[in-house]
Amino acid sequence: MAVIAMTREMGTLGKDVAAGLAERLGLTVVHHELVEHVAERAGMRESEVHRFLEGESSLFDRWTIDSKRLSRYTAEEVLELALRGNVLIRGWGATYLLRSVPHVICVRICAPMSFREEVLKQRLRVKDDLAAIQREIEGNDAAHNAILKKLFGIDWMDATLYAIVLNTARVSVDQCIDLVAGLVQSPAYQETAQSRSALMDELTLSRVRFALDVSLRSKVPALGSVAATVSQGKVTLTGAHSDKRLIGEAVGRVQRVEGVTSVENQITRIIQGRSSM
Repeated sequence: MAVIAMTREMGTLGKDVAAGLAERLGLTVVHHELVEHVAERAGMRESEVHRFLEGESSLFDRWTIDSKRLSRYTAEEVLELALRGNVLIRGWGATYLLRSVPHVICVRICAPMSFREEVLKQRLRVKDDLAAIQREIEGNDAAHNAILKKLFGIDWMDATLYAIVLNTARVSVDQCIDLVAGLVQSPAYQETAQSRSALMDELTLSRVRFALDVSLRSKVPALGSVAATVSQGKVTLTGAHSDKRLIGEAVGRVQRVEGVTSVENQITRIIQGRSSM
């Protein structure tokens, strides 16, 4: 089943490309709809999540919002959507979260500032105040980049995150649709048992990391850190930690995570400057 992750810049006609792909390929476009689901998972108001993701939060909100928790819930929601298939996910760091899944096509729609200014000028019916339009575009770009850096530590303009980068000043909307649809229909991007397993492992890893965060959280300072990898549902825990009880709790919680088939505990216990398995 087709899965497309798309990033588009304001004023690039990326919405038109997404709508055209959805119509041609029978995909569901998801963007703002994620706010409700992520907010529910994170125990936040929809308006609060939306303002944060759009870069419109107050300074107080940015201090109080747990961006690590929000990134975990966002990742899980995006990965679950991709697992269902027949979807085009706009924004939300989906191109980063799904970049390693073989059958997912990650797309960036971009254009030079002059083109974007002209698009917004026509859309907003503005004749003279191009400086205001440019400030709006630059502010939007900066806000989105800041949020993605905070949530996932990435630069959304990094071309290596994408399978294809399209400049709508040089490639028309219809041509963009043709090019991406061609990739969707090519053998290289067909879903296989292996690619679906890779996607499931990414979802399981997201859930495991959340379980570790919950388990290893303690009011008493503890030394060390724990990492996880997942392959075909098999989890390997590595790293070191000073609290034996929390290590045991973490292993038990990870064993109960949906999608986990087995857990190999390679966590080293730190004891008074020494380490012990």
